[in-house]
Amino acid sequence: MAKRTTLYSSKGKKLYAVRDKDGKFKDIQTYKRAHTLDMKRKSKSELAVAKKKKKKAKKAVKRKKRL
Repeated sequence: MAKRTTLYSSKGKKLYAVRDKDGKFKDIQTYKRAHTLDMKRKSKSELAVAKKKKKKAKKAVKRKKRL
């Protein structure tokens, strides 16, 4: 994830700004939009845990079918 700079708009809304290598603004988003997308996105560790749970659930279903 890129490092973000926190700014405020003229209306007082919180903004996140991402800069490129030259220091120019590459992307500017409102905090609300950026935060919402961050919450929807899963980290690698969260994905790994979810995968383990899914695999474990499949095994339990197979065991029940055998009995």
